Amino acid sequence: MRPSRRAVLTTATAAAVSATSTAAAAQHHRQLRTGFERLARDGYALLDGQKVGIVTNPTGITRDVRHIVDVMHADDRVDLTAVFGPEHGFRGTAQAGGSEGRYDDPATGLPVYDTYLKSGRPLADIFTASGVDTVVFDIQDVGARFYTYIWTLYDCMEAARLAGKRFVVLDRPNPVTGRAALGPVLHKEFATFIGRQPIAQAHGMTVAELARLFNGEFLTEPVPLETVTMSGWRRSEFYDACGLPWVPPSPNMPTPETALVYSGTCLFEGTNLSEGRGTTRPFELLGAEAVDRRWAAAANELALPGVRFREAYFAPTFSKFQGKTIGGVQVHVHDRAAFDPVRTGIALLVTAKQVWSGFAWRPDNWIDKLTGSTRVRTMIDAGAETDEVVAGWQEDLAAFRRTRRAYLLYR
Repeated sequence: MRPSRRAVLTTATAAAVSATSTAAAAQHHRQLRTGFERLARDGYALLDGQKVGIVTNPTGITRDVRHIVDVMHADDRVDLTAVFGPEHGFRGTAQAGGSEGRYDDPATGLPVYDTYLKSGRPLADIFTASGVDTVVFDIQDVGARFYTYIWTLYDCMEAARLAGKRFVVLDRPNPVTGRAALGPVLHKEFATFIGRQPIAQAHGMTVAELARLFNGEFLTEPVPLETVTMSGWRRSEFYDACGLPWVPPSPNMPTPETALVYSGTCLFEGTNLSEGRGTTRPFELLGAEAVDRRWAAAANELALPGVRFREAYFAPTFSKFQGKTIGGVQVHVHDRAAFDPVRTGIALLVTAKQVWSGFAWRPDNWIDKLTGSTRVRTMIDAGAETDEVVAGWQEDLAAFRRTRRAYLLYR
């Protein structure tokens, strides 16, 4: 006897509900917990008996958007005695290239020390003067070599070693996944604060993994390092799968979508084109005076995976071309899994130079600091196409990927 159509539908509906419930239960079972959440759930046992200073900024929050400094300061189980602010400052009031200086935090009364552009012995002296025993780091990174917070991490690790302090890293997700390292690897002679050591342009690591890499490969001597890992994070997950609120890590990183393109389109900082600062879509909007629809057309002809380009016109409120209406492109990522931000950034440089006679590099060759060598600039100037430029860094990238593998903490 054949079952009725209603019975079949009821069975199918029940199966669908069961599958959904199972998936939801699995998601709940592996809910992501940040390094701070795990530290707090353990009663701050790792910090017991220590005077603690923390390197953080507005991204150091709980999932109910309280700042961890406020949470720790109010908890008798941890002796938080100092805060260290990076570029943009602890409370995030400064623009790019700025910091908040030394002050006492009005909310907690804690002394806030400025770490921006400080390294080595001067930074070690700040740690010593603060009186802390352990330096904790908790800042949301965005996955690009030239985003300065990972070099604040590096400099603070080295300074903590010099000052004889413990160092603890509380991990957070790489918002653009940790699937792979992409792009050129820094050559040591081009080391600056936007790239201290030879890692890939899109490193594909979390800050705890980077701390392990720095300690194992680059510090003069290892610092006493402990990392508090996340639970429930998978390398393939983008930020919107994490269930965590997004706080802009810097004024021109307003959304996770900005982070998605940043490791490629930030290269336009090294040109005379706007990288979109002063707009609501920094690093997604790119342009200059006299650029027109030909750029979007040329970029779309390349059929780059996962991305399309829209002819766009905009007037930045600050930075390059302030108050002027300029033309260019808006980057629209439609398939994040297929999208390669670094290759896309190179393709946009190549096509911009081809279609706009006014294209120029910044006179200080900042592009070399961003890409980590002269190779990208000289190849594009010589007329190389996108695939030729990308091929030029593959050997260095393969070597970095081999080194990186030993320091990964998540599947």
